[in-house]
Amino acid sequence: MMTEVFDVLIIGAGQAGGPLATAFGKAGKKTALIEKEHVGGTCINEGCTPTKTMVASARVAHLARRAGNYGVTVGEVAVDMSVVRRRKREIVDSFRNGSQGRIEKSDNVELIFGTAAFSGEKTVTVALQEGGTRELKAETIVINAGGRPAAPPIPGLKEIPYLTSTSIMELDAVPDHLVIIGGGYISLEFGQMFRRFGSKVTVIEQSPRFLPREDADIADSLEKILEEDGIEIHLGAKTDSVRLDGEGYRIEMTVGGESKTLQGSHLLVAVGRTSNADLLNLEAAGVKTNERGWIPVNEKLETNVAGIYALGDINGGPAFTHISFDDFRILRANLIEGEDSSTKGRLVPYTMYTDPQLGRVGISEQEAKDKKLDVKIFSMPMSYVARALETDEPRGLMKAIVDKKTNQILGAAVLGIEGGEVMTMLQLAMMGNLPYTTLRDAVFAHPTIAEALNNLFG
Repeated sequence: MMTEVFDVLIIGAGQAGGPLATAFGKAGKKTALIEKEHVGGTCINEGCTPTKTMVASARVAHLARRAGNYGVTVGEVAVDMSVVRRRKREIVDSFRNGSQGRIEKSDNVELIFGTAAFSGEKTVTVALQEGGTRELKAETIVINAGGRPAAPPIPGLKEIPYLTSTSIMELDAVPDHLVIIGGGYISLEFGQMFRRFGSKVTVIEQSPRFLPREDADIADSLEKILEEDGIEIHLGAKTDSVRLDGEGYRIEMTVGGESKTLQGSHLLVAVGRTSNADLLNLEAAGVKTNERGWIPVNEKLETNVAGIYALGDINGGPAFTHISFDDFRILRANLIEGEDSSTKGRLVPYTMYTDPQLGRVGISEQEAKDKKLDVKIFSMPMSYVARALETDEPRGLMKAIVDKKTNQILGAAVLGIEGGEVMTMLQLAMMGNLPYTTLRDAVFAHPTIAEALNNLFG
């Protein structure tokens, strides 16, 4: 096989790989972008775009059922999953095709559809979707191959068909009883979504604490909200086995030393994601992975092999689209623009799209305690927010952690209506080194949710 030489090889057309390929192309670098399945990565195809589209449909169903609270009379609410699915597919196709079109029109960039694996230190062999293989070589190689849903070692799981965070979005009917193994962010978004579509929902979480990465008051408040919505949550629950039982599933679990059995019509396994690094034959390139299978990188996103970089989820960092895109910006700055950019000190905001949303940035109260920082804690229930009351969305709370000496905001959590947007205001204050007193004394438009920052810090 003849080896084709490029300036740059990029494995994976995700939120880092796609824009990086076009940036290299504009810089005059001969670039090959290799994609196994779809342009856009997890975000566009199986993550942010489709799930938030479906969350919007679920919220409409929820509001329709609550119409009487606003003095509005509606008929019986029914959800047509085929229409929900079609709407989701159309938006995904639009985003994906737009991204692919921009790449295909870029100078010096060749988009290759196929499965890539290393066959040497700076050499990659591609099994083409259309058949045949190509061998490509470059001095600069970027890995943006992402991850996939993890499959826990639960007895019986390998022998049965079950839903993942990808396949559940292709259902054409509302499940009667959806059982979810895993109580993390992905699980809770889907759990509330399908509860609002009309399913009975049960969540099984092995950890004894709900959302252990969040402060207890935030986690407890969200747990209460989900239970109010009719979701059954089992904490400290070990799943002992799963099997098919008639037309449904039988789940055996142990909770507090007591054996329990659940029957469900559908089973979703949502216990996190695992790395795709094991599919790349990294040994041939000398690229190392850690004990969990992710590819460690330094602050410049370089692996242990000079000239080979790992961006996005596959490097084991925060698995968020915006972090993957920032990885792209760092590499563009360093390799194309000649700058000295790194991940050091990077803020990692995120929003969980339950309803209400949970927006988080910076450190939590527990992290401040663990680090023995001298801080002030500001906390206020959303029921104190005029706009939340006016819209009948008073659930949740907002919270900020502030350095006592400098008055700088160190972190924030907003569990409430448009929590992600309000969190972003606090992040902007952190980025601009504004003391909390500036937000306390600012004149914000009334009535907005953002003006609650006056009261939070007051």
